[in-house]
Amino acid sequence: MAKLKKFQTHIGGKWCDAESGNTFESEDPYTGEPWALIPKCDEADVNKAVDAAYDAWDSGTWAETTATARGRMMRKLGDLIAENAEMLAEIEVRDNGKLISEMSAQCKYLPEWYYYYGGLADKITGTVIASDKPDTFNYTLREPVGVCAMIVPWNSPLLLVGWKLAPALAAGCTCVIKPSEFTSASLLEFMKLVDEAGFPPGVINVVTGTGKEAGEPLVTHPKVAKVAFTGGGLSGRRVYELAAKGLKKVSLELGGKSPNIVFDDCILEDAVNGAISGIFAASGQTCIAGSRLLVQESIHDEFMEKLIEVASQARMGDPKLTETQVGPVTTPPQYEKVLDYIGIAKDEGATCVLGGGPAGADEGGGKYFVKPTIFDNVTNDMRIAQEEVFGPVLSVIKFKDEEEAIAIGNDVVYGLAAGVWTQNLKRATIMAKRLRAGTVWINTYRAVSVTSPFGGYKQSGIGRENGQEAIEQYLQTKSVMINTAEGSGNPFVMKVAGSD
Repeated sequence: MAKLKKFQTHIGGKWCDAESGNTFESEDPYTGEPWALIPKCDEADVNKAVDAAYDAWDSGTWAETTATARGRMMRKLGDLIAENAEMLAEIEVRDNGKLISEMSAQCKYLPEWYYYYGGLADKITGTVIASDKPDTFNYTLREPVGVCAMIVPWNSPLLLVGWKLAPALAAGCTCVIKPSEFTSASLLEFMKLVDEAGFPPGVINVVTGTGKEAGEPLVTHPKVAKVAFTGGGLSGRRVYELAAKGLKKVSLELGGKSPNIVFDDCILEDAVNGAISGIFAASGQTCIAGSRLLVQESIHDEFMEKLIEVASQARMGDPKLTETQVGPVTTPPQYEKVLDYIGIAKDEGATCVLGGGPAGADEGGGKYFVKPTIFDNVTNDMRIAQEEVFGPVLSVIKFKDEEEAIAIGNDVVYGLAAGVWTQNLKRATIMAKRLRAGTVWINTYRAVSVTSPFGGYKQSGIGRENGQEAIEQYLQTKSVMINTAEGSGNPFVMKVAGSD
C-alpha cells in the first residue's frame, strides 16, 4: 500500500499535530483505499484554537486591523485561490469523490466570495439616529460578534467554508473551522494560502476530528459567540440545542427534499436536463437536490421515456476523469443509507424504472457506486418522498394542476429549494410566490451566486448565506448616546422622552 500523506492542523498561525498525537485515515471514495492521515483533534485542541481566535479578535493584530486592510487581505486570498484552484479541486476529488469537472468549477468560482466580501468589509456602517431627546447625540456601531465556529459537511468543503468564512472575516470576526472527518484535506491545504495571504495568527484556525470529540466542544465553548453549521437535520438539531445553552447566535443549513416541478408547457429537453441536473449531478449528494420530480400527468409518459433514455446514458467512473458524469457516494455510511432507501422505496410499492442498486466495475463503478435510480408511481406520503436520501435516487410524482403541484411541493418538512419548468410567466410568478422554499428556480436548477441569499424555510434551516444579507449574521449593533446638555437631571427617573 502506498505511503499515506500526513497532514497537520492549523491553530494560532502554526502547523501542529493533535495534542493527543492521534490521527485517522481519510479514504478515497473511488478506490475505497486510505490516502491521507489527518490529526484527530479533541477538546484540548478546540480550547487552544478558540483561545487563539479569541485573543486575535479581542486584543491581537486583527482587532487593530482596519476594515480596508481586512478587505485587501481577503482579495489577496481570492487571488491565491484562483492561482491554485486546480490543485485544490484535485484534493477535494481525492477526498470526497465528486467530479473533477464540478470541483474545478467550484474552486475557480470560490475566489468571488473573498472578492465580494472583501469589497464589503469597509462598507459596514452604523447610523446617526434622529433622537427624540433634546441635547442627545445618538449613533450606532456595527461590530463583529467575536469568535465564530464553522462546521461544514463533506460534499463541498471549500465552497461551504467560503460561504461562512468570507462574510465573517469582512465583519471582523475570527474563526475556528471544523471540517467533516471524511473530507479535511482540502481545507488544510487551503490554510497554506491563508498564511501566504498574510492573515495574522489566530484569525482562522482548523480543528479536525469527529463531531463528538471536536465539534461538540467547539459549539459549547464559552468564548464562541456564533455557530454556522451546514449538514444533516439530526446533527443540526444537536448543534442548535447545544448552542442554545450558551445563547449563541446560530445559522443552520440543514438540507431539503426539494420539488422540481414540470408543467406540460415546458421545453421538454430543457426540463429533462434540469431534472437530471437536479438529482444525478454530484451523485445526488447536494442539499438542493431536486429529489422529488413532480410531472404534470398530461405529459408524464412522454417525459418519463425521455428522462430514462437520457439518464441511462450517464457515464459512471473515476471522478478524476473529465468524461465521468456520475461518481461515487462519498462515505461508507452514506452508501449503505442510499441502498437502504432504495430497498424502502421498493417495499413501499414505488416502481423502479432505472437503476436500483450498486454499480459494478463493468458499469464503471468503483468502491461506493450506486446506479442512477428513478422510482415512478411515488406518492408523497412515502418515506422516499419525505426523507432526505442524499444520493442518486429520484422520486417521480404525478400531479394534475397548479394547485395540486403547490400542495404536493409544500407537503414536506423541508423548504430549501424548488424548481419550476414552464413557459407561462404568470404561472411562474404564482409558483415562485406560493412555494415555501428559500430559493425557487424557474427553467433552471442548481444555480448559486455569491450575490444571491441562500437558505431554507421550515426545517431546512435558519439564517441566510451569500449576498449582502449574509454579513448580518456576523455583526451586532451597539447604540451610543452622548448627553450634550449641562446637568444630569433627576437621578431617580429614567430618561424617557419628555422627562425633565
